[in-house]
Amino acid sequence: MNRFLTIRSFVYVACAALCASAKFAAGSDTSTSTAPSLSFGGPAKLEAWQKRLSLGPGDILQVSLYGEPDALRNGLVVGPDGRLNYLQARDVMVTGLTVEELRAKLEEVLLKFYRPPVRVIVIPQAYRSKKYALLGGVTQSGVFFLDQPITIVEAIARAQGFASGTTRRTLPMVDLARSFLMRKGEDGAFKKVDVDFEALFLQGDLEQNRSLAPDDYLYFPPLEQREVYVLGHVHLPGAVALDTAPTAVAAIAAKGGFGEKAYKSKVLIVRGSLTNPQTIIFNCADVLNGKAPDFKLQAKDIVYVSKRPWAIAEELLEAAITDFMRAAIITYTGQHVGPFITEPIVH
Repeated sequence: MNRFLTIRSFVYVACAALCASAKFAAGSDTSTSTAPSLSFGGPAKLEAWQKRLSLGPGDILQVSLYGEPDALRNGLVVGPDGRLNYLQARDVMVTGLTVEELRAKLEEVLLKFYRPPVRVIVIPQAYRSKKYALLGGVTQSGVFFLDQPITIVEAIARAQGFASGTTRRTLPMVDLARSFLMRKGEDGAFKKVDVDFEALFLQGDLEQNRSLAPDDYLYFPPLEQREVYVLGHVHLPGAVALDTAPTAVAAIAAKGGFGEKAYKSKVLIVRGSLTNPQTIIFNCADVLNGKAPDFKLQAKDIVYVSKRPWAIAEELLEAAITDFMRAAIITYTGQHVGPFITEPIVH
């Protein structure tokens, strides 16, 4: 079976299953289910951010005082600075607080102006502070509000599915081997989340259907992309068209050449799937000295230049893949998304 047809079929089944699961959840208790799901379900699958759902800029709230109908305020928006004004409570810092914590904070301030007991009621009307980006070969790419728990498959369904080619059969044209999910850790650094997209979409392995978290980047490279990525210690790291730079040295030259302290004797080439990458060690110094032929590249190869000597490819592999993901996001958003992402999540 054509692998892209398999992807299409899986997504159609996924969307149908999501609709069915939503109807089922309305009349049934599914909290005890432990089986892998196309949708989010079960307390055991709660991520850290879901266990403590905090507020932030853009969230919309209804705030009122119990027994004071004139104090009802609908559509209060948390400002870009994370602050909120309600009655005499001015410039209250909301960012990072839960609904219950905000309620207690407002009561504490308003007790100075009202007779006790002061009972504040806070009802979220819309969550707009948490977002994720879905980019690449989907029908509608861009930044989406993470206003409810959502999985990879559900995110694709929300983006109206994979983009399709123009062949006789309308088939998704995405490179699953180079697709990735990038997430911000507790230290603020972005790293690759272990997801086997080929297993998810070609084999139906729902264990790979991870739930998303705030600031996630989910990227599905279009299949027709013919680029290579030159990263590490070069003057202009990023993507370059394979047609204009078909070899390793040509690609490095196209990105401004080696950095001042570049280690030229061993350049790492990363090829193939991000889950099981093939690593190739290439001696650029020998090519520059006329002792060896240049290395011919393939589309989507990663050429990674270190600024220090290294022994085995595994020493650089994580850094090469992380830099690739950053470069892929920056390149794609610059070419296709533009104003939809005005403040890049990845720095």
